Order: sequence, then structure tokens, then C-alpha cells
Amino acid sequence: MSTAAVPRDALRARTAVYAAFAVNGFALASWVARIPSARQALDLTPGDLGLLLLAGSFGSVATMPVAGAVVMRLGRARTVTAAGATVASGLALLALAVDGLADVWLAGAALVVVGAGIAAWDVAMNVEGAAVERRLDRAIMSRFHAAFSFGTVLAAGLAVLLVRAGVPTWLHLSVVAVLAASGAALAARAFLRAPTAAETAEASRGIGLRRAWREPRTLLIGLMVLCMAFVEGSANDWLAVALEDGYGTSTDVGVAGFAVFVTAMTAGRLLGPVLLDRLGRVVALRACAALAVAGVLLFVLAPSVPLAVVGAACWGVGASLGFPLGMSAAADEEVNAAARVSVVSSVGYAAFLAGPPLLGQLGDRVGVLSALLAAAVAAAVALVLSGVARPHADGTELSSARTPARSS
Repeated sequence: MSTAAVPRDALRARTAVYAAFAVNGFALASWVARIPSARQALDLTPGDLGLLLLAGSFGSVATMPVAGAVVMRLGRARTVTAAGATVASGLALLALAVDGLADVWLAGAALVVVGAGIAAWDVAMNVEGAAVERRLDRAIMSRFHAAFSFGTVLAAGLAVLLVRAGVPTWLHLSVVAVLAASGAALAARAFLRAPTAAETAEASRGIGLRRAWREPRTLLIGLMVLCMAFVEGSANDWLAVALEDGYGTSTDVGVAGFAVFVTAMTAGRLLGPVLLDRLGRVVALRACAALAVAGVLLFVLAPSVPLAVVGAACWGVGASLGFPLGMSAAADEEVNAAARVSVVSSVGYAAFLAGPPLLGQLGDRVGVLSALLAAAVAAAVALVLSGVARPHADGTELSSARTPARSS
């Protein structure tokens, strides 16, 4: 479809979805980049920190089952606006808990709020992104997720500068809270006004959620996505801390290592379509999983900080496509995409619930750096499972230019 033939509202909505993804990534990564500072302020052991991070994951996972119903009731735009305000409230409360009161329980409650807001925002903007794809007749979901990654890169880079400048956590997170609420509201104003007729009809013809939960292929894709989500989430929660603890670096160097990871992951998502065109989905997944294994091993076992940072870069590229390509595999049959993607998302997000405490407890016993070897194990399992992402029953694999890569 030429640009001239595209309705103006669809073009505005496309830009708005890019903005919604970017602001969401910026808000989330701003907190992640401050985890080392929060750990120091709250005087937490690795195990304690793992339990604290579990609060945010719990908020997200608990919200996922009801987020779809909220979107249907409020609409995509109102849900994103409300979720942005929720995230902002949680970040403001987190700023008070960390720097003002040094209260770990209040910090945990704040993270539940942040996690719930992020999850609802995530579901609504993905539903809007899918609607925009249909209006444009182009599969651009992967680019929306690249916008999310750009937001995380920007947040991580800014956090490095703020940490070096001595800007306190409370001020950083308070400003991010304002940006999250206002950015979400502004983006949502340009969303498409209502679901398309095709979207409504699609929801009534599928196999249904109960049957999707009984499909072996769908569950195996979910397990693969869970493994790759664990690989990604491990870096988000622990990479900066592991550099600081395992290699004796300063906090700003740890944050810089996290920035390298998210930058590499963004590059991997941008190059993903080229890789898919050349290799196909299954080979691309195997290549990413293998690179993730190598990257984690190099990060953990490197004899110097520069080599560990190289490992973080490989880790980021390796983690970049697992979640999106798993969602694409679940969505191979368009009529059943909603039910299968729902199942795969639910299974995959369990990694964000179980990952932080698991690594925290391992960190108490063997050190945070060595505990990250669990991410290499997860990537190896994903490597073995990658074959389940082969195209569904019709045996046809569309080119990356036409295959939506839906993910959360």
C-alpha cells in the first residue's frame, strides 16, 4: 500500500504506537538502571533483592489475565493512558521508598503497582499495534518492539550520565514518572478510535483458549519463549549488579554494561528481518539461542571487564529475537492467533515471575555472577526447542516482510 493510499489516521496511529512503545521501554529501563543504587540504599543481599524484584514481576503476571478484559472495556487509548498514570504513581512511590524512607516493603508495594501498569500498557499497545498493522496492510510489529528497545537504550545511557553526576534516585525516578504519564497520554490521543470489523470477526472464529492450552506445539513454543524471556530478564535484573559484584566495578560501569546489553538487543531486533529473510525462522532462533549461550558464558567467565562487556553485547543480540519469533510462531494461523498468542504469552511471562528470586537465591550461594550461568542453561534449552517454531500445518512460512512478530 502506498503512503498516499494510507488513511491519515492510520499514519498518526503508527507514530503514536512507536511513541507508546518507546516511552514504555524508557520508563521500565529507568528503574532497571537504578537497581544497583536501590540495592545500596535499602542494604539488600542478592536474595533480598531477588525477592524485591519479584514484586514487580508479580504485579505484571497478575495483571496479564485481566488486561485483555480491561482493554475491551476501556478501549486501547484509555487503557494506555490509565496504565501510564499507574506506572507514574508506582515510580513516584518507589522514589520515596528508596531514597526518602529506605523502606523495602514500601518499595515492594511500589513495584507491584509499576508492574501492573507496565503489563496493562504492554497489552493495550500491542493490540493497537496489531490494529495499525491491519490498517496499513504491513507487518511492522517488530519495528514497534525496536522502538521499545530504543527507549531502553536511551534510559540506560541517560542513567549512566545521571549516576556519574550524582543525581539521586528519587529525583531521577520522579522525573521519569512525569514523562511516563504525559507520554502515554499524548501517544494514546492519536490511537485508532475503535477495533476494525475484521478484528471483531476474528475473535469469534478461533479454536478457543481452552483448546489452545491443550495443544502440544503451542505449549512447547511457550516453553521456548519462557526460556528466552528468562535469558532476557536475567540481564535486565542482574547484569549491572553482576558487573559490580563479580568484577569489582563501580556502579556507573555496571549501568554502562547494561546499556551495552540493551543497545545490542536493539540492534538485533533491527537486523532481525534480514536474518529471517536469509535463514528462516527456525535457523534464526537457533543462531540467536547459540549466541546467547556463548554471550552469557563469556560474560561470566571473562578474565577482564572489557571481555565481559563483549559477552554482554553477544548476550543482547542472542536474546533479541526469541520472544518476538515465538509469538510469530504462535500466530501462524491467523484465525487462531489470539488464543495461541495468549497461551504463549502467559507461559513466557512466568519467567519474569520466577527469574528474579531464583537468581537471587543462587546469588546468595554462589555469587551473582556465577548465578547467571542459569541464563546459559535456559538459552541451551531454547536452542533444543527451536524446531517447534516451524510453520504450522499449512507448511508455509511467509517472508519477514509479511509475517507479524507479535509479542508483549
